[in-house]
Amino acid sequence: MNELITTESDTGSLSDEERQTYIGLYLLKKLDLKPEDGGIRFPVVLPSEYAPLDEYLQELAVADLIAIDQKTAAWKLTKQGIAYLGEVIDEAEALIDEFDDAEEDEMLEALDQRGLDPVRARFLWGWYEDEFDDLVLFQQRRGVKPVENLWAFYLTDKRFLDLIADEVRG
Repeated sequence: MNELITTESDTGSLSDEERQTYIGLYLLKKLDLKPEDGGIRFPVVLPSEYAPLDEYLQELAVADLIAIDQKTAAWKLTKQGIAYLGEVIDEAEALIDEFDDAEEDEMLEALDQRGLDPVRARFLWGWYEDEFDDLVLFQQRRGVKPVENLWAFYLTDKRFLDLIADEVRG
């Protein structure tokens, strides 16, 4: 996918539900990975650098995708969360398998013909391919100024997801 260098949203923002979905997927991936692979243990009482994630973790818990591990006082994936993550991974793999060699406009046209959301496809592609794993590096590569060094704050800032949306809508 082509990189787009921009620091502001040009085309409008995503709905709160879309933001919850994408931020939730990001957090589920972090919970699923081992620490040596970029995974993170989120304690129930979050340290200040993770403070913006609290409401998103709570929403994941309400959806029964994560729960509190009583032994560690940290969030963990539930069986339902693991199953959901598997479904989304399958969806991302199918997109990549089908469109890996396609031109961007070709892919967008095919998604439009099927009634599929191109923003979701773009997010899943980057999410699956680890493009968003280091959000500081992600910002630097796109010329975002100023760079937010606390990734949780950037993840939950509308600029991150609006940048993704602008790549396919712009």
